[in-house]
Amino acid sequence: MTIKKTGSAVWQGGLKDGKGQVSTQSGVLKDVPYNFGQRFEGAAGSNPEELIGAAHASCFSMALSLMLGEAGLTAERIATEATVSLEQDDSGFTITAVHLDTVASIPGADEAAFQDAANKAKEGCPVSKLFNASITLSAKLEA
Repeated sequence: MTIKKTGSAVWQGGLKDGKGQVSTQSGVLKDVPYNFGQRFEGAAGSNPEELIGAAHASCFSMALSLMLGEAGLTAERIATEATVSLEQDDSGFTITAVHLDTVASIPGADEAAFQDAANKAKEGCPVSKLFNASITLSAKLEA
C-alpha cells in the first residue's frame, strides 16, 4: 500500500528579499507565509525546519503509541517536542540533528518498558527514517 500526501510552496523574489507561501493537501496550512527572516533571523512566522519538527514530533508520538500498544500499554498522554538543528558550513545549510523530547503518562508502565517503546518508536517512525541526521531522544515517564 502506498499513501501519498502533498505539500506545496510558492517562492517569489530573491533569497533575502523574497517571500513564499506553503500549503498542505488537507488545507490545514493554506498560503502560510515564510521568508528569509523567519527562517534564518528569528523573525516571527513559520519556516521549513519548524514544519519538519512538527511532522517529526507528531510521527514519533503516533509511533510511540503503536509500540506501547504492542507492549499491552495505552498512553493517557504523549507530548513530544522536536528540535531541528540547522547548521551552516562552507557548502551551505544542513539539518544536522533532531532532538526528540517526549513526556508521557502511561498507566501501568514501568521505566524499562517505556524506554524500550520510546527507542523503538524513534527508530521506526517514518519521519525518523527520512533524515540523514543524528536523532536523539529524551523520554520521561510521568508518575
